[in-house]
Amino acid sequence: MQIDPVVLFFLLGLAAGWAKSDLKLPSALYETLSVFLLLAIGIKGGLILAKQPVLTILPQAVLVLLMGALIPLLIYPLLRLRLSQVDSASMAAHYGSVSVVTYAVGVAFLARQGIDYESQTTLFLVLLEMPALMVGVVLARIGAGASKSGHGWSKLLHEVFLGKSMVLLIGGLLIGALAGSDGIKPLDKLYVDLFKPVLTLFLLEMGLVVAGKLGILRKHGLLVLGIGIGLPLILSWVGIAFGLLMGLSLGGLTLMAILAASASYIAAPAAMRMALPEANPALSLGAALGMTFPFNILIGVPTYLQFARLVA
Repeated sequence: MQIDPVVLFFLLGLAAGWAKSDLKLPSALYETLSVFLLLAIGIKGGLILAKQPVLTILPQAVLVLLMGALIPLLIYPLLRLRLSQVDSASMAAHYGSVSVVTYAVGVAFLARQGIDYESQTTLFLVLLEMPALMVGVVLARIGAGASKSGHGWSKLLHEVFLGKSMVLLIGGLLIGALAGSDGIKPLDKLYVDLFKPVLTLFLLEMGLVVAGKLGILRKHGLLVLGIGIGLPLILSWVGIAFGLLMGLSLGGLTLMAILAASASYIAAPAAMRMALPEANPALSLGAALGMTFPFNILIGVPTYLQFARLVA
């Protein structure tokens, strides 16, 4: 079976990192690529969202918010078997939130397979960034240890809603929806045609970053491995179940599984660092970025398609 070139770029970065190569993308370029991908995903979703009736999407959006709040509540008791309350809450927030890049790889994978999907899944991506972060903080703050963090809810809400990823995703969504296909046409060469080439460069850098995070396995080993691979496989079925409730197609079910199975390594670490400074960031980031992200990119995405085919 031919491997998607997008995945091969990630493997190149991973191999270069393992080999201690001096390969590294300039930090300014990495930031630029991040901004581009977030804007492009938002714009692409907004273009199709403009054609969707609001009354059709609203019930689905409510279900997505419910899923985002439910996932951390489901996995928190499991994490508490091995982790402290604060670390369990932080990890639950990471896995209740989503990975934009994993979603982008899933979209590229479906396009390569010729499988259509509902355009509102981009809106779901934006919505899923928020509820898990809030639930994670609540879970931690119900304990005495986390109540000493001293950070107000206003600061947390500012971090969640006005963080870079949310501003770019929501901004792109609004630009695409308000401008429409005709208005965006002069820009589609950049934000549509160049999306996948830019994604390859971003994944090259992500491979280098992941290689640097695998050292956490020496300390936490089986725990991180179990969380990083076990949780995505379980949570993908949660996404499929909610996708069935929404009446989504095969492609939509697959993307819901990908969203549920992915873990945030951008928005969640920033929010948890501010709200729960007692939590161990290496543990959450090691599992989310060191294990779950490469597992989803290499194995998870095609596996979730097969899961969706079983019920579609």
